[in-house]
Amino acid sequence: MKKLQDRVAVVTGAASGIGRATAIALAKEGCALALADVNEVGLEETAAAVRALGRKATTHRVDVADKDRMRRFADEVQEAHGAVHVLVNNAGVTVTAPFEEHSLEDWEWIVGINFWGVVYGCKFFLPYLKQADEAHIVNLSSLFGLIGVPAQSSYCATKFAVRGLSEALWVELKDLNIGVTAVHPGGVRTNIAKSARTEGAALKSFGIDLIERFSVSPERCARQIVQAIKTNKMRLLVTRETHFIDVAKRFSNVLPQRFLLAGYRRQLQGKP
Repeated sequence: MKKLQDRVAVVTGAASGIGRATAIALAKEGCALALADVNEVGLEETAAAVRALGRKATTHRVDVADKDRMRRFADEVQEAHGAVHVLVNNAGVTVTAPFEEHSLEDWEWIVGINFWGVVYGCKFFLPYLKQADEAHIVNLSSLFGLIGVPAQSSYCATKFAVRGLSEALWVELKDLNIGVTAVHPGGVRTNIAKSARTEGAALKSFGIDLIERFSVSPERCARQIVQAIKTNKMRLLVTRETHFIDVAKRFSNVLPQRFLLAGYRRQLQGKP
């Protein structure tokens, strides 16, 4: 996008972490914000930070897995702001459990938020994005959208799906002047790993260690997201480990998995 000043941006999962940081970063660029989350306290805190920068902010309690609510949310934003230029599908959750012990109910929960939430966002906001002279969609994938990680089967599945969806939309929407960016963060200091639904303390520790070992701040991630919007970047790799895995997978699909296997075995055996 050539211009962000006086644009309207929508951010889901805006109550904390990357969502909050991205909302604030977009406000600093001159955007008005429509903020969505189920955490109303955190949502109001983000809105206050946006308003402190002199930008308009509306808050919307939204479960992104709820199709009808997401349809109404898109209409609410259009009514409140008169336009939509940027959509950031950021809301996400994770489950840490071996596939065998991973309940189907938890599978349905994570797929609803991480994947269907992105699909609903793209689907229901697209008619409004098409009305803009230029627009952009940002979909949060993950490092785990590049590599399959043990005890993260459902999270990986959803993030690989977001990656595929985003790449397909990049082609379909190019001639409509709508850019699409798939974001692949690695370790970012958010609460997603700590708040994960988990089967076993050792596995939770394993997941947190993988995500946070080389973590960066949400603000740093947000700055890169804003830059990706400005440059219409199709894929954004945020952290060092994401770049490393991306390169490693090009040379060998097996070696990175063997490395994960060794770490997984050590963690289950209680070894450092």
